[in-house]
Parts: sequence; C-alpha cells; structure tokens
Amino acid sequence: MGKIQLPAIIHVVAVLVSAIVITIPATVVVAVPLGRLVTPEFFNNIRNKAGSNCKGKHFYTRRAFLKAAKSYPRFGHLDSVEESKREIAAFFAHVSHETGDLCYTEEIARNTYCSPSSQYPCAPGKKYYGRGPIQLTWNYNYGACGKANNFDGLKNPDIVAKNAVIAWKTGLWFWMKSVRPVVKQGFGATIRRVNGGECNGGSPAAVAARVKYYRAYCRSFGITPGPNISC
Repeated sequence: MGKIQLPAIIHVVAVLVSAIVITIPATVVVAVPLGRLVTPEFFNNIRNKAGSNCKGKHFYTRRAFLKAAKSYPRFGHLDSVEESKREIAAFFAHVSHETGDLCYTEEIARNTYCSPSSQYPCAPGKKYYGRGPIQLTWNYNYGACGKANNFDGLKNPDIVAKNAVIAWKTGLWFWMKSVRPVVKQGFGATIRRVNGGECNGGSPAAVAARVKYYRAYCRSFGITPGPNISC
C-alpha cells in the first residue's frame, strides 16, 4: 500500500476546513436573555410615570411580563443585539402609549366590539373592548388569543384585565402574530399594524407620541432608532 504524503493530507484538510467555513451563516443570532434587557430599572422607569391611583401601576409587573414572555421565546431575539433591542423598544413604546405608561388595564370607552363570526361567536352579555398592554380588541382576537394561550377569551374576556400574566400574553400574542413580521421595516410599520388609522394624517399627535416613546427607549438601550420611524 502506498504512503500518503503529508502535503497531500494538509491540502485535503484545508479544503475541508474551507468548505465548513463557507457553510457558516453570515449572520449569527446573539440571544441575550430578555431579563438582561428589560431590567428592573427600565421597567420601573415606565411604571413610575403612572399615578398612584392607576390600577395598572401595580397590575403590570416585570415579573408577570417575563413569565408571559416564556410562552413567546422568539420575542426580543432577532438577528443582532441591536435589532433585538429595537423590537423591545418598539413593543414598550406601543404599550406605554396604549396604557398611559402602564396606568390603564382597560379601554375607557367600553363598546361591545362584536363582529359576526362562526368561529369565534360573541358570548351573550360580553364585551370585547380593549384590555391589556396592547389593548386586545374584537371577539375574533379574544377567541384566537385565548385558544393560543389556554384561556376562554370569548366567555371570559375580563380575565385579560384581572390576570397580569394573561394580559402580557395577549400583548405578546398580538405582537408576534401581527407586528413582528414588519419590525425590520422600521417603527413606522409597527404603528400601521397596531393602529393604522393614526397614519397618513389620521392622528399626527398620536403618531408623534409613539415615536417619542420609541426614541426614548432606544436611547435607554444605547442604540439608534433606525430608519422609517414614522408613518
């Protein structure tokens, strides 16, 4: 049997290493634990703006948020730490605007919000107005969200304003389902998904308020807000 020369072996190894290197993705996801980004200081800076008589001030806790987030492990984990921080900043910008800095657990104007649906029919006497950090609204959203998170959103929509973990889950459910797909397009795109009626001159003041929150949270994370932040 002939001997394999050392240079030949080195050449083969080099080729194999090159092939392996080529198959490594150009972008590596760096997963920073959510609790290290949504720190007590970050969370309390939002909650402390709410008045002492605000129900949400003691309802929306960081502990409940982190517990709810375990059901949505992809939240806050994008292709880079910077993009991940932008998503978290965007989420809390909308939460801050929708709840008045974690003050409100329910919408002030409590309409019925019942749309005919064979899949998610409205329960007698129940109303599906905005509740929770992103203000979950309409029977079909309560039905679908409840199904995804193991609670009866049609027969017991009030639980969203009574159970803090479920409340945060509704916000994360809506976010991952409707907002996450456009996060990389810029904060303006997330406004369109959360409340598109405000865009294109619908409510410039509301858009400006959301953008102000977003800029502030990006600064607290030490990042730039990125492009396309308004709508």
